[in-house]
Amino acid sequence: MAYYRLLVNFPHYNSIVWLCCEVAQNYHCNGHKMMNTRSKGNVGEDVACKFIEARGFDVIVRNYMKKWGEIDIIAIKDRVIHFFEVKSVTFDPAIASTSHKAEENVHGFKVRQIRRMVETYLSESNRGPNTEFTFHVLSVYLNMVTRKARVKWLKDVIL
Repeated sequence: MAYYRLLVNFPHYNSIVWLCCEVAQNYHCNGHKMMNTRSKGNVGEDVACKFIEARGFDVIVRNYMKKWGEIDIIAIKDRVIHFFEVKSVTFDPAIASTSHKAEENVHGFKVRQIRRMVETYLSESNRGPNTEFTFHVLSVYLNMVTRKARVKWLKDVIL
């Protein structure tokens, strides 16, 4: 087991939050430790939760799953339900380009899946037809050299 220390800077806050995340398996690429996909996703979701909690959201559910899909984070703020899709990317600025945008992985099929998951959640949680909700994408960029994470928030994405 290895421990990665991630520094999450919140640009609109003066505080810095340290997260210690346990990573189950490591891979090496050009002498650098790399995370497997599942570990990267877990760390990205941990960072995303801290990110939105620091902005006043209360996380209701993480990894809401059905056989036809998953929603990474469901949160509430000011009586509005917020659905978050988290996309995590690891990079080493010395060996990799940062031109890849994690949010580009939210494509047509994924959007249809998320739409169905939102409908399912609202129905199962007995929310009325007038329930206000919104959908967001959080892109988490994990720098493998500095162990810092950067979060990009795409707000109010249309489903």
